[in-house]
Amino acid sequence: KITSRDRQGRPRCHGCPPDDDGDPIQILLEVITAVDPGLAAAAATDAVFAVTSRAGERRRLAWALQDHPELLTGAGAEAPVPSVLRLIDVLIGAGAHGIVRPPCPRCGRVITLSKVLDGMRVCRNCRAKSRAEMCSRCGVHREPATRDEHGKPLCPRCLSTDPVNQETCSGCGRRRPVSVRTGDGPLCPSCRPITTMICSICGRSAPAVISRLTRKPCCHACLQRRARCSGCGMVKPIRDGTLTEPVCAACTRPGALGHACPGCAEHSQHRRRRCGRCSLRARLTTLLDDGTGQVHPQLRALHDHLAAHERPDTVLAWLRKDTASSILGEIASGERKLTHHGLDEMPDSKPLRHLRSVLVATGALPARDEHLVRLERWITGTLAERGDPEQRALLRSYAIWHLLRRLRGRNKTKHASHAQVVVVQQHVRAAITLMNWLTARDRTLSTATQNDLDTWLTSEHIKHRREAGHFVRWAKRQKLTSLDFAAIRWDGPTRPIDTQARWHQARRLLHEPDIETADRVAGLLVLLYAQWPATISRLTLDHVHTDEDKVLLRLGREPIVLPEPLAALIRELVASRHGHASLGDQGTSRWLFPGGRPDRPISADHLGERLRQLGLRPGQDRSTALFGLTTELPAAMLARLLGIHIGVAVAWQRASSGDWTNYAADYSRRTPTQPTPPPDAQTRG
Repeated sequence: KITSRDRQGRPRCHGCPPDDDGDPIQILLEVITAVDPGLAAAAATDAVFAVTSRAGERRRLAWALQDHPELLTGAGAEAPVPSVLRLIDVLIGAGAHGIVRPPCPRCGRVITLSKVLDGMRVCRNCRAKSRAEMCSRCGVHREPATRDEHGKPLCPRCLSTDPVNQETCSGCGRRRPVSVRTGDGPLCPSCRPITTMICSICGRSAPAVISRLTRKPCCHACLQRRARCSGCGMVKPIRDGTLTEPVCAACTRPGALGHACPGCAEHSQHRRRRCGRCSLRARLTTLLDDGTGQVHPQLRALHDHLAAHERPDTVLAWLRKDTASSILGEIASGERKLTHHGLDEMPDSKPLRHLRSVLVATGALPARDEHLVRLERWITGTLAERGDPEQRALLRSYAIWHLLRRLRGRNKTKHASHAQVVVVQQHVRAAITLMNWLTARDRTLSTATQNDLDTWLTSEHIKHRREAGHFVRWAKRQKLTSLDFAAIRWDGPTRPIDTQARWHQARRLLHEPDIETADRVAGLLVLLYAQWPATISRLTLDHVHTDEDKVLLRLGREPIVLPEPLAALIRELVASRHGHASLGDQGTSRWLFPGGRPDRPISADHLGERLRQLGLRPGQDRSTALFGLTTELPAAMLARLLGIHIGVAVAWQRASSGDWTNYAADYSRRTPTQPTPPPDAQTRG
């Protein structure tokens, strides 16, 4: 009976053990210490025992590293035994700096090398690509899932949709893949019965399963829920307790989790050798290495923030994406400078924008007005496409020296919003549309007649007519044309003013606890104080002042005292606000409505969509609120309290037929003892 093999791979029986070349543990310690002298011997020994469970495995591991110590410094893809790669992972997780995780020899990514191809260990994706064939049915080029009766390859999709592998569902009568079989016949995935139980955590009746840890029903939503454990204080997936007092798996049954991480000794119910925290630290150490075995100095803050993240698996999933990992690797190695200009050299994309926001939030990059920068780049690219030098010069004067200059003057030190950028782009596109139409008829802006402009305005399929008027009026002020483009005067609201529906929605938001607090506050600011979603989304904590007695909200120059229960909702929002930016958000966001990117507010479009899902119509509801407020308050007071322009307030006051011309005189004639009953916006709502 063969019990072992010697160093050359020849079989040995129990009576002829392999040649004694020394203690394999001692051999491994010598090799590891030579590569990384700073690693403790105890940590190296624990790593060896963590990746090998039998003496034969330890001997083969020792022989492989003794013959080829370079396997620990980047050549691990040539490892003759898989325990070499596992040892590298455990050593890096234990804090080794001289050990290098090997890249895939095919794609170059630093990823798990779980497959063997041509004598080299490669990743699963490269192995699948090497085995890819053209499906004999759909023609897609990918790894076959099976072969038909003629030996031709079939992809996974064709395998599942093959009529041979489908049966008639007893529920819907369609011929589909079988999901489960019952006494009445097979059922497809759509007709498969769903087990509904009372969840032991949230108490809802929903599709649930019996937890193997607690033996209690747990719904699918609670299985994915993460919260701060009431026992250990860590943010982990909850497995027991309630929504107010959640309990993680480790605190539920401390002795039930028998798989300990070799790096931090934390127990987990998963069978992987390292926990997510240690895997993340090892990945960051390798990715952000500046070539000296240390983290790049400018990326130290990013490293510390990501390594201490409450959800290490989320960070690992983000680092597995090619854009983030490749850019960070280039910065750490010195191939790309850690500046905004260095990132601007790359094509603009959403992953790049998110990475930039993470770097800004962690202090690796200074903050800048991203909307304005992208607008300047868009204008530069749009003007470069114009072939006529005169038109290009005219558009440059209009876009840069008028639109951008006016935008900077209005915002002063504030950053531009997405809505402002869209307005500037619409004005530029309108000017280009008009000039293209004139060019097609051998006209220019200076030679065009009023008849030409009227013909363009009455033409079909013409866009941006209103925005083009702004361009024509600017050109006339600059004495570049003699055309007249009359501005359209606002004569009041054109949609119905439904005050009763407004107060019905307000009462619902004030007293309906099932609606999210952020949505309730945003909706009430629209219904009661006539605020745009764009204005609400840019509110910060500096706009809110709370004390024991009252809550002040500053929408304009003068703060407003909020009544109850709106004041309580504002207090709850300040205490519980959170965005969806899991990376880079250090819990210090200044925005009252945080968004999906770190240190950025929620977008106005997304906030407006959330309000529409509640049944609100932000534009029409704001008009209804302004119509009602202008009948109760003077225009000057309304402008100071709500932050709207005095011209807008006066126009709405005229539209609502509110007469406040004698308000100042009446107020001045009042005596100090006379009751003072002027309308008070501080108590409205």
